[in-house]
Amino acid sequence: MPVTAMNRFNSITYRITGLMFLSISVTVFLLIYLADAQMVELFQQYLVVQHMEMTQGGQASGSPTMTLVMGSLEKNFLESVHASLRWVGVGIMALGLAASYALARSITIPIRKLGQVAEQVAQGELGKTAPVETNDEVGHLADIFNRMSQSLAANATLRRQLLANIAHELRTPLAVIQGNLEGMVDGVIAPDKAQLRSLHDEAVRLNRLIKDLRDLSLAEVRQLVLEKRPTDMNQLVARTVLMLKPLADAKQIRIECALADCLPDVVVDPDRMNQVLYNILVNAIRYSPAQGAIRVYTARVMEQTDPWLKVSIADEGEGIAPEDLPYVFDHFYRGDKSRDRKSGGSGLGLAIVKQLVEIHGGRVTVESRVNEGSVFHIWLPLKAV
Repeated sequence: MPVTAMNRFNSITYRITGLMFLSISVTVFLLIYLADAQMVELFQQYLVVQHMEMTQGGQASGSPTMTLVMGSLEKNFLESVHASLRWVGVGIMALGLAASYALARSITIPIRKLGQVAEQVAQGELGKTAPVETNDEVGHLADIFNRMSQSLAANATLRRQLLANIAHELRTPLAVIQGNLEGMVDGVIAPDKAQLRSLHDEAVRLNRLIKDLRDLSLAEVRQLVLEKRPTDMNQLVARTVLMLKPLADAKQIRIECALADCLPDVVVDPDRMNQVLYNILVNAIRYSPAQGAIRVYTARVMEQTDPWLKVSIADEGEGIAPEDLPYVFDHFYRGDKSRDRKSGGSGLGLAIVKQLVEIHGGRVTVESRVNEGSVFHIWLPLKAV
Protein backbone atom coordinates (compact mmCIF):
# COMPACT_ATOMS: atom_id res chain seq x y z
CA MET A 1 0.00 0.00 0.00
CA PRO A 2 1.55 3.38 -1.02
CA VAL A 3 2.50 5.70 1.80
CA THR A 4 0.59 9.01 1.54
CA ALA A 5 2.03 12.38 2.56
CA MET A 6 -0.21 12.41 5.64
CA ASN A 7 0.96 8.95 6.70
CA ARG A 8 4.57 9.96 6.09
CA PHE A 9 4.28 12.94 8.41
CA ASN A 10 2.66 10.70 11.01
CA SER A 11 5.86 8.64 11.01
CA ILE A 12 7.78 8.34 14.26
CA THR A 13 10.83 9.69 12.44
CA TYR A 14 9.20 13.05 11.78
CA ARG A 15 7.59 13.20 15.19
CA ILE A 16 10.87 12.58 17.01
CA THR A 17 12.68 15.00 14.68
CA GLY A 18 10.04 17.69 15.19
CA LEU A 19 10.05 17.31 18.96
CA MET A 20 13.81 17.53 19.26
CA PHE A 21 14.01 20.40 16.75
CA LEU A 22 11.33 22.30 18.66
CA SER A 23 13.27 21.84 21.89
CA ILE A 24 16.50 23.06 20.29
CA SER A 25 14.74 26.02 18.63
CA VAL A 26 13.10 27.20 21.85
CA THR A 27 16.43 26.91 23.66
CA VAL A 28 18.30 28.88 20.96
CA PHE A 29 15.64 31.61 20.78
CA LEU A 30 15.69 32.06 24.56
CA LEU A 31 19.48 32.26 24.65
CA ILE A 32 19.62 34.82 21.80
CA TYR A 33 16.85 36.93 23.35
CA LEU A 34 18.50 36.97 26.76
CA ALA A 35 21.90 37.71 25.24
CA ASP A 36 20.49 40.60 23.16
CA ALA A 37 18.56 42.07 26.08
CA GLN A 38 21.49 41.93 28.48
CA MET A 39 24.16 42.96 26.00
CA VAL A 40 22.73 46.48 25.38
CA GLU A 41 22.42 47.18 29.11
CA LEU A 42 25.86 45.82 29.98
CA PHE A 43 27.48 47.64 27.06
CA GLN A 44 25.92 50.97 28.18
CA GLN A 45 27.20 50.42 31.72
CA TYR A 46 30.64 49.71 30.31
CA LEU A 47 30.58 52.99 28.34
CA VAL A 48 29.51 54.96 31.44
CA VAL A 49 32.39 53.57 33.46
CA GLN A 50 34.86 54.30 30.66
CA HIS A 51 33.54 57.90 30.27
CA MET A 52 33.78 58.54 34.02
CA GLU A 53 37.37 57.29 34.14
CA MET A 54 38.36 59.39 31.18
CA THR A 55 36.71 62.68 32.31
CA GLN A 56 37.45 62.51 36.04
CA GLY A 57 40.85 60.77 35.97
CA GLY A 58 39.45 57.71 37.64
CA GLN A 59 37.50 59.71 40.30
CA ALA A 60 33.80 59.14 39.92
CA SER A 61 31.50 62.18 39.94
CA GLY A 62 27.87 62.55 39.13
CA SER A 63 25.33 59.76 39.16
CA PRO A 64 26.72 56.24 38.73
CA THR A 65 23.61 55.38 36.78
CA MET A 66 24.02 58.06 34.10
CA THR A 67 23.63 56.91 30.51
CA LEU A 68 25.29 57.91 27.30
CA VAL A 69 23.90 58.08 23.85
CA MET A 70 25.79 55.52 21.78
CA GLY A 71 27.34 56.65 18.57
CA SER A 72 27.42 54.91 15.23
CA LEU A 73 30.49 52.86 16.11
CA GLU A 74 28.91 51.46 19.24
CA LYS A 75 25.69 50.77 17.39
CA ASN A 76 27.57 49.02 14.58
CA PHE A 77 29.44 46.95 17.14
CA LEU A 78 26.25 45.82 18.87
CA GLU A 79 24.51 45.12 15.56
CA SER A 80 27.47 43.01 14.48
CA VAL A 81 27.33 41.02 17.71
CA HIS A 82 23.55 40.57 17.36
CA ALA A 83 23.95 39.39 13.77
CA SER A 84 26.65 36.93 14.84
CA LEU A 85 24.37 35.55 17.55
CA ARG A 86 21.55 35.14 15.05
CA TRP A 87 23.78 33.31 12.59
CA VAL A 88 25.15 31.12 15.36
CA GLY A 89 21.55 30.36 16.38
CA VAL A 90 20.63 29.46 12.81
CA GLY A 91 23.69 27.22 12.58
CA ILE A 92 22.89 25.47 15.85
CA MET A 93 19.29 24.95 14.74
CA ALA A 94 20.42 23.50 11.40
CA LEU A 95 22.85 21.14 13.12
CA GLY A 96 20.17 20.26 15.66
CA LEU A 97 17.71 19.48 12.87
CA ALA A 98 20.22 17.22 11.12
CA ALA A 99 21.20 15.50 14.37
CA SER A 100 17.54 15.05 15.36
CA TYR A 101 16.70 13.52 11.99
CA ALA A 102 19.72 11.20 12.12
CA LEU A 103 18.87 10.09 15.65
CA ALA A 104 15.23 9.53 14.76
CA ARG A 105 16.21 7.43 11.73
CA SER A 106 18.60 5.36 13.83
CA ILE A 107 15.60 4.41 15.95
CA THR A 108 12.91 4.07 13.31
CA ILE A 109 14.82 2.25 10.54
CA PRO A 110 15.37 -0.90 12.69
CA ILE A 111 11.72 -0.67 13.78
CA ARG A 112 10.63 -0.38 10.14
CA LYS A 113 12.71 -3.43 9.21
CA LEU A 114 11.25 -5.31 12.15
CA GLY A 115 7.76 -4.34 10.99
CA GLN A 116 8.47 -5.64 7.49
CA VAL A 117 9.65 -8.99 8.85
CA ALA A 118 6.64 -9.13 11.19
CA GLU A 119 4.39 -8.61 8.17
CA GLN A 120 6.05 -11.57 6.43
CA VAL A 121 5.60 -13.74 9.51
CA ALA A 122 1.93 -12.68 9.69
CA GLN A 123 1.54 -13.87 6.10
CA GLY A 124 2.81 -17.31 7.05
CA GLU A 125 6.55 -17.06 6.36
CA LEU A 126 7.54 -18.43 9.78
CA GLY A 127 11.18 -18.39 10.77
CA LYS A 128 11.97 -15.00 9.20
CA THR A 129 14.35 -12.91 11.30
CA ALA A 130 15.09 -9.21 11.49
CA PRO A 131 18.66 -7.86 11.59
CA VAL A 132 19.88 -6.95 15.08
CA GLU A 133 21.99 -3.86 14.45
CA THR A 134 22.09 -2.21 17.88
CA ASN A 135 22.46 -3.19 21.52
CA ASP A 136 19.70 -0.90 22.76
CA GLU A 137 16.02 -1.57 23.45
CA VAL A 138 15.22 -1.78 19.72
CA GLY A 139 17.94 -4.40 19.22
CA HIS A 140 16.64 -6.31 22.24
CA LEU A 141 13.13 -6.19 20.78
CA ALA A 142 14.42 -7.51 17.44
CA ASP A 143 16.24 -10.34 19.22
CA ILE A 144 13.08 -11.31 21.12
CA PHE A 145 11.08 -11.20 17.88
CA ASN A 146 13.64 -13.41 16.10
CA ARG A 147 13.46 -16.01 18.85
CA MET A 148 9.67 -15.90 18.73
CA SER A 149 9.67 -16.33 14.94
CA GLN A 150 12.07 -19.27 15.12
CA SER A 151 9.99 -20.81 17.91
CA LEU A 152 6.84 -20.47 15.79
CA ALA A 153 8.61 -22.14 12.87
CA ALA A 154 9.82 -24.97 15.10
CA ASN A 155 6.34 -25.43 16.58
CA ALA A 156 4.80 -25.51 13.11
CA THR A 157 7.28 -28.19 12.07
CA LEU A 158 6.57 -30.19 15.22
CA ARG A 159 2.84 -29.87 14.60
CA ARG A 160 3.19 -31.21 11.08
CA GLN A 161 5.37 -34.05 12.33
CA LEU A 162 2.87 -34.78 15.10
CA LEU A 163 -0.03 -34.99 12.64
CA ALA A 164 2.02 -37.26 10.35
CA ASN A 165 3.00 -39.49 13.27
CA ILE A 166 -0.59 -39.69 14.52
CA ALA A 167 -1.78 -40.64 11.04
CA HIS A 168 0.91 -43.32 10.82
CA GLU A 169 0.21 -44.74 14.27
CA LEU A 170 -3.54 -44.89 13.62
CA ARG A 171 -3.21 -46.25 10.10
CA THR A 172 -1.27 -49.38 11.09
CA PRO A 173 -3.80 -50.96 13.52
CA LEU A 174 -6.70 -49.85 11.34
CA ALA A 175 -5.09 -51.48 8.31
CA VAL A 176 -4.60 -54.72 10.26
CA ILE A 177 -8.20 -54.72 11.45
CA GLN A 178 -9.55 -53.84 8.00
CA GLY A 179 -7.42 -56.47 6.24
CA ASN A 180 -8.47 -59.24 8.61
CA LEU A 181 -12.14 -58.30 8.45
CA GLU A 182 -12.07 -58.19 4.64
CA GLY A 183 -10.38 -61.59 4.62
CA MET A 184 -13.08 -63.01 6.88
CA VAL A 185 -15.85 -61.50 4.75
CA ASP A 186 -14.30 -62.94 1.56
CA GLY A 187 -13.78 -66.32 3.21
CA VAL A 188 -10.00 -66.17 2.86
CA ILE A 189 -9.40 -66.03 6.63
CA ALA A 190 -11.26 -68.32 8.99
CA PRO A 191 -12.87 -66.35 11.86
CA ASP A 192 -11.38 -68.56 14.58
CA LYS A 193 -10.51 -67.56 18.11
CA ALA A 194 -6.87 -66.76 17.32
CA GLN A 195 -7.82 -64.33 14.57
CA LEU A 196 -10.47 -62.68 16.72
CA ARG A 197 -7.98 -62.34 19.59
CA SER A 198 -5.53 -60.67 17.22
CA LEU A 199 -8.21 -58.23 16.11
CA HIS A 200 -9.10 -57.56 19.72
CA ASP A 201 -5.43 -56.83 20.57
CA GLU A 202 -5.22 -54.34 17.72
CA ALA A 203 -8.43 -52.65 18.84
CA VAL A 204 -7.12 -52.42 22.42
CA ARG A 205 -3.84 -50.96 21.17
CA LEU A 206 -5.71 -48.44 19.03
CA ASN A 207 -7.92 -47.44 21.95
CA ARG A 208 -4.88 -47.03 24.21
CA LEU A 209 -3.18 -44.82 21.63
CA ILE A 210 -6.25 -42.60 21.32
CA LYS A 211 -6.54 -42.36 25.12
CA ASP A 212 -2.85 -41.42 25.40
CA LEU A 213 -3.28 -38.73 22.75
CA ARG A 214 -6.30 -37.32 24.56
CA ASP A 215 -4.52 -37.26 27.94
CA LEU A 216 -1.44 -35.68 26.39
CA SER A 217 -3.41 -32.94 24.62
CA LEU A 218 -5.34 -32.10 27.80
CA ALA A 219 -2.18 -32.07 29.89
CA GLU A 220 -0.39 -29.75 27.46
CA VAL A 221 -3.13 -27.12 27.75
CA ARG A 222 -3.42 -27.73 31.52
CA GLN A 223 -7.01 -28.93 31.19
CA LEU A 224 -6.47 -32.42 32.58
CA VAL A 225 -8.55 -32.90 35.71
CA LEU A 226 -6.46 -33.90 38.73
CA GLU A 227 -7.72 -35.35 41.99
CA LYS A 228 -4.91 -34.32 44.30
CA ARG A 229 -4.57 -35.55 47.82
CA PRO A 230 -1.68 -36.23 50.26
CA THR A 231 0.02 -39.38 49.03
CA ASP A 232 2.74 -41.64 50.37
CA MET A 233 5.11 -41.90 47.41
CA ASN A 234 6.96 -44.85 48.93
CA GLN A 235 3.73 -46.79 49.03
CA LEU A 236 2.88 -45.72 45.47
CA VAL A 237 6.32 -46.79 44.20
CA ALA A 238 6.08 -50.15 45.96
CA ARG A 239 2.63 -50.78 44.49
CA THR A 240 3.78 -49.94 40.94
CA VAL A 241 6.85 -52.17 41.28
CA LEU A 242 4.69 -55.05 42.54
CA MET A 243 2.30 -54.59 39.60
CA LEU A 244 5.16 -54.80 37.09
CA LYS A 245 7.01 -57.64 38.80
CA PRO A 246 5.63 -60.34 36.44
CA LEU A 247 6.83 -58.33 33.43
CA ALA A 248 10.30 -58.02 34.99
CA ASP A 249 10.39 -61.69 36.01
CA ALA A 250 9.74 -62.70 32.41
CA LYS A 251 13.14 -61.16 31.54
CA GLN A 252 14.74 -62.20 34.85
CA ILE A 253 15.21 -58.54 35.78
CA ARG A 254 15.54 -57.55 39.43
CA ILE A 255 13.81 -54.39 40.63
CA GLU A 256 15.59 -53.09 43.72
CA CYS A 257 13.98 -50.40 45.88
CA ALA A 258 15.80 -48.07 48.25
CA LEU A 259 13.05 -45.93 49.73
CA ALA A 260 13.84 -43.13 52.18
CA ASP A 261 12.51 -43.39 55.74
CA CYS A 262 10.07 -40.84 57.16
CA LEU A 263 9.34 -39.36 53.77
CA PRO A 264 6.58 -36.70 53.99
CA ASP A 265 3.42 -37.04 51.95
CA VAL A 266 3.25 -35.15 48.67
CA VAL A 267 0.05 -33.62 47.28
CA VAL A 268 -0.51 -35.36 43.92
CA ASP A 269 -3.08 -37.29 41.94
CA PRO A 270 -2.13 -40.90 42.84
CA ASP A 271 -3.56 -42.39 39.63
CA ARG A 272 -1.63 -39.96 37.42
CA MET A 273 1.60 -40.42 39.36
CA ASN A 274 1.12 -44.17 39.11
CA GLN A 275 0.89 -43.67 35.34
CA VAL A 276 4.17 -41.71 35.43
CA LEU A 277 5.98 -44.45 37.36
CA TYR A 278 4.41 -47.16 35.21
CA ASN A 279 5.55 -45.56 31.94
CA ILE A 280 9.14 -45.07 33.11
CA LEU A 281 9.42 -48.54 34.64
CA VAL A 282 7.94 -50.23 31.57
CA ASN A 283 10.54 -48.47 29.42
CA ALA A 284 13.29 -49.53 31.82
CA ILE A 285 12.16 -53.15 31.68
CA ARG A 286 11.72 -53.09 27.90
CA TYR A 287 15.22 -51.78 27.20
CA SER A 288 17.13 -53.52 30.02
CA PRO A 289 19.09 -56.68 29.21
CA ALA A 290 17.95 -60.04 30.53
CA GLN A 291 19.12 -60.76 34.10
CA GLY A 292 19.80 -57.08 34.60
CA ALA A 293 18.71 -54.83 37.46
CA ILE A 294 16.56 -51.74 37.88
CA ARG A 295 16.98 -49.54 40.95
CA VAL A 296 14.27 -47.28 42.32
CA TYR A 297 15.01 -44.90 45.17
CA THR A 298 13.33 -41.93 46.80
CA ALA A 299 14.77 -39.01 48.76
CA ARG A 300 13.86 -35.66 50.24
CA VAL A 301 16.15 -32.96 48.82
CA MET A 302 16.51 -29.20 49.17
CA GLU A 303 16.98 -26.99 46.14
CA GLN A 304 17.19 -23.22 46.45
CA THR A 305 15.66 -23.38 49.93
CA ASP A 306 12.63 -25.32 48.62
CA PRO A 307 11.93 -28.92 49.67
CA TRP A 308 11.46 -31.48 46.90
CA LEU A 309 10.65 -35.16 46.77
CA LYS A 310 12.87 -36.95 44.28
CA VAL A 311 12.11 -40.34 42.74
CA SER A 312 14.90 -41.86 40.65
CA ILE A 313 14.65 -44.91 38.37
CA ALA A 314 17.94 -46.31 37.04
CA ASP A 315 18.35 -49.12 34.53
CA GLU A 316 21.26 -50.98 32.97
CA GLY A 317 20.06 -50.72 29.40
CA GLU A 318 21.82 -49.58 26.27
CA GLY A 319 21.45 -45.92 27.20
CA ILE A 320 20.51 -42.92 25.10
CA ALA A 321 22.84 -41.25 22.60
CA PRO A 322 23.80 -37.64 23.48
CA GLU A 323 22.20 -36.32 20.28
CA ASP A 324 18.90 -38.04 21.19
CA LEU A 325 18.86 -36.99 24.85
CA PRO A 326 17.19 -33.55 24.34
CA TYR A 327 14.29 -35.17 22.45
CA VAL A 328 13.36 -38.16 24.61
CA PHE A 329 10.27 -36.36 25.95
CA ASP A 330 8.99 -35.33 22.50
CA HIS A 331 5.89 -36.88 20.92
CA PHE A 332 6.51 -40.13 19.01
CA TYR A 333 10.28 -39.74 19.31
CA ARG A 334 12.38 -42.91 19.18
CA GLY A 335 16.15 -42.81 19.28
CA ASP A 336 16.38 -46.15 17.48
CA LYS A 337 14.42 -45.64 14.26
CA SER A 338 14.32 -49.41 13.71
CA ARG A 339 11.94 -49.92 16.65
CA ASP A 340 8.33 -50.23 15.69
CA ARG A 341 5.33 -49.48 17.88
CA LYS A 342 5.22 -53.07 19.18
CA SER A 343 8.85 -53.33 20.25
CA GLY A 344 9.31 -49.69 21.16
CA GLY A 345 5.85 -48.51 22.22
CA SER A 346 3.84 -45.70 20.69
CA GLY A 347 6.42 -43.03 21.50
CA LEU A 348 3.99 -41.14 23.75
CA GLY A 349 4.92 -42.60 27.14
CA LEU A 350 7.69 -40.18 28.09
CA ALA A 351 5.84 -37.21 26.58
CA ILE A 352 2.92 -38.03 28.88
CA VAL A 353 5.32 -38.42 31.81
CA LYS A 354 6.74 -34.94 31.24
CA GLN A 355 3.33 -33.27 31.00
CA LEU A 356 1.87 -35.09 34.01
CA VAL A 357 4.84 -34.21 36.22
CA GLU A 358 4.78 -30.56 35.09
CA ILE A 359 1.08 -30.07 35.81
CA HIS A 360 1.90 -31.23 39.35
CA GLY A 361 4.40 -28.36 39.57
CA GLY A 362 7.42 -30.64 39.20
CA ARG A 363 9.85 -31.62 36.51
CA VAL A 364 11.46 -34.75 35.08
CA THR A 365 15.09 -35.05 34.00
CA VAL A 366 17.21 -37.82 32.52
CA GLU A 367 20.87 -38.77 32.65
CA SER A 368 22.22 -41.40 30.31
CA ARG A 369 25.40 -42.91 28.91
CA VAL A 370 25.52 -45.24 25.94
CA ASN A 371 25.93 -48.90 26.99
CA GLU A 372 25.75 -47.91 30.67
CA GLY A 373 22.04 -47.23 31.19
CA SER A 374 19.78 -44.31 32.01
CA VAL A 375 18.50 -42.61 35.16
CA PHE A 376 15.18 -40.76 35.18
CA HIS A 377 14.61 -38.29 38.03
CA ILE A 378 11.12 -37.16 39.02
CA TRP A 379 11.06 -33.95 41.08
CA LEU A 380 7.86 -33.14 42.98
CA PRO A 381 7.41 -30.08 45.22
CA LEU A 382 6.60 -30.88 48.84
CA LYS A 383 4.73 -27.57 49.04
CA ALA A 384 1.11 -27.74 47.93
CA VAL A 385 0.62 -26.74 44.27
